[in-house]
Amino acid sequence: MRLVLGSGSPRRKELLAQIGVVADDIRPPDIDETPAKGELPRPYCARMAIEKARAVPAAPDELVLCADTTVALGRRILGKPADRAEAARFLTALSGRRHKVITAVALRLGDRVWERDVVTTVRMKRLSHPELEFYLDSGDWQGKAGAYAIQGPAGAFIPWINGSFTGVVGLPVAETAALLDAAGYPVYRVGA
Repeated sequence: MRLVLGSGSPRRKELLAQIGVVADDIRPPDIDETPAKGELPRPYCARMAIEKARAVPAAPDELVLCADTTVALGRRILGKPADRAEAARFLTALSGRRHKVITAVALRLGDRVWERDVVTTVRMKRLSHPELEFYLDSGDWQGKAGAYAIQGPAGAFIPWINGSFTGVVGLPVAETAALLDAAGYPVYRVGA
């Protein structure tokens, strides 16, 4: 069985490698990621992961793995900021508060789809103006849900999490390994 990673994220590729999984091919999907009116963060995230998995072209014997990470402040979805001003608004809203990071993982083999989502509670310290400006100047917020990456410089802003660190990075490895195993993909190969 061939594994196709439906993501262009280098972080997801690295997280898979941590459990000894190397995709046979990488095929990022191209879908509309706009939330539906009134859509809540967790169902939105699960829908995105499943839609991504269905959008990746694959042979019947290819297992497609896709994921979506969403930052939620209450019922509000904080996606990837369009520009520096929006990143500043997101980070200011998260400053000094707890929020949820949801990562949904979807696997597709033919018409069959497996999905699992993981919710982690994250607390961001209250950001000073110099901290905010430094982070915005770094550009690390670009392409990141909620305008930050816990594995980068913004890790200094996160004193506490409750849940999956790898889920916040973008792929919960324990749950992903379990999903791959359920789909018949041998994660733990003896003598490999």
